[in-house]
This record gives sequence, structure tokens and C-alpha cells, in this order.
Amino acid sequence: MTEKTQSTESVERSGRLPVWRVGIVGGLVGVLCCVGPTVLALIGFVSAGTAFVWATNLYNNDAWWFRLAGLAVTGLLVWVALRRRNQCSVAGIRKLRWRLLALAGVTVATYGTLYGITTWLGTLA
Repeated sequence: MTEKTQSTESVERSGRLPVWRVGIVGGLVGVLCCVGPTVLALIGFVSAGTAFVWATNLYNNDAWWFRLAGLAVTGLLVWVALRRRNQCSVAGIRKLRWRLLALAGVTVATYGTLYGITTWLGTLA
């Protein structure tokens, strides 16, 4: 491979949006109201009953705040990633629109999967 081909290839790789990392982090923050107490119960800091009560209370009272925080974290991470690649413009967003849709899909799938797991674990408490 020539030097010019290698540099072009590295620019293309660095121009990619970290879809998996950003999507998983955004989904995790969005469902932290349920995951936090579950993790505390799994590592033994609190009982399963306490974790269930905490998760239920957080989900019933503050779920939308956690979802908005997940959306804000996702937006912030996308903005940082685009700024690092000098693509924080309408043209840059148009160029990456399919990757941004994939990122949204990963975020929603992460949220849904973790919500399902924590709900299932709640039935065992």
C-alpha cells in the first residue's frame, strides 16, 4: 500500500461516528433509574426488595428525567464526535445521516434491552 492510500484510509476511519459507544452510553443513562438499583442488588450492597422499591420509585416518579438525561448525553457525545472530525455542520450531518439513524437504533435497543432485563429481575425479587 502506498503512503497516500494509507493516509486516505486513516482519514476515512477517523471520520466514522462511534455509533456503538455513543448509543450504548445514551441508552444506559436513559435507563439508569432501573439499572442503578439492580446493579447495587447484584453486587450485594442492598437487598433485592430494597432495589425493587428504589427502582419502582425512581421509574414512577423520575423516569422522564432519566430519559431526557440519556437524550442529552447522546446529543452531547454526538456533538463532541462531530466536532473532533470537523463535521459539525449541516453537510456533515447529511453525510452521516444513516449512521445517526443507526445510533438512534442502538440507543433505543440498549434502553429496551436493559429495561426488559431489569423488569424481569424485578419479578424475581
